[in-house]
Amino acid sequence: MRLWQQVGVVVALSLAVFGAAQAQVAGGSAAAASAAAQALPVSKPYVIAQTYTLQSQVLNEQRELNIMLPEGYHEHPEMRYPVVYLLDGGQHEDFTHMAGAVQYASFSWVQRLPPVILVGIANTDRKRDMTFKASPKFIWPKWMHAYTEAYKNAGGSDAFIRYIETEVQPYVQQHFRTGPDKMLVGQSLAALLATEILLKKPALFNQYVMMSPSLWWDNQSLLKQAPQLLHNLPSSPLKVYLAVGNEGPEMVSDARALAALIRKHKQRNTQFVFEYLPKEDHGTILHPATLNAFAHFFPRPPEK
Repeated sequence: MRLWQQVGVVVALSLAVFGAAQAQVAGGSAAAASAAAQALPVSKPYVIAQTYTLQSQVLNEQRELNIMLPEGYHEHPEMRYPVVYLLDGGQHEDFTHMAGAVQYASFSWVQRLPPVILVGIANTDRKRDMTFKASPKFIWPKWMHAYTEAYKNAGGSDAFIRYIETEVQPYVQQHFRTGPDKMLVGQSLAALLATEILLKKPALFNQYVMMSPSLWWDNQSLLKQAPQLLHNLPSSPLKVYLAVGNEGPEMVSDARALAALIRKHKQRNTQFVFEYLPKEDHGTILHPATLNAFAHFFPRPPEK
């Protein structure tokens, strides 16, 4: 037998032996995995919320609300609870991790938030619902040029606000034991919408948490209308929290400008807090700012 033939036979035998060994290992692993699976105890779902489907007459589409009830809700039928309405409240948006923040903040040893009902308003077309109709003269910021196609349906916030006012809030109030306090939480485009509601329909909520609002939309037209619109603020108690991180000169300057206008035009009973969080950016600001807002809105009682 020639040398190359001998080498080929040796290699073939080696591969055959290796393959058999691998098959034996794989078979053993599969058997072990199967045994482990059979040994698992019976499990049950870990449920933190329920999803409710609404057929919106305003938006002419099905919408979802994710609702988390506070601990002890069913054990205390005499209790009524504040409601936190979370924009971008879908299961794969901000609801799940914000549910954890709300739970943590309401722990008795943390006391940043009373027990609340958390309502996540899930999106179907975020850029449509969170933006008002832009002027034909709208000039896109340079850093947004790559995303303009995603905004082809923009301009539907009027209808979305009506949906919140005439369908979401009545649904929650009808089916759950709600108290008088209603908080709206939003970040980025959702904070643009929260700002629009604050300026145009402030009585829809009595607590607003707005983080990194996208005031660049439509050449800052909402910011330019703010001095006049702020006269709509009610004389009744109102809490407003505004925050921005280290997110570029335009985002920061717009937020600072809005803060200055709110301070100038707010009513006597409006409690307003603005924070610049330089260690946070657009992706990290949500949790620290929300917890800060809770702390400002609900200060801890003095220690006895």
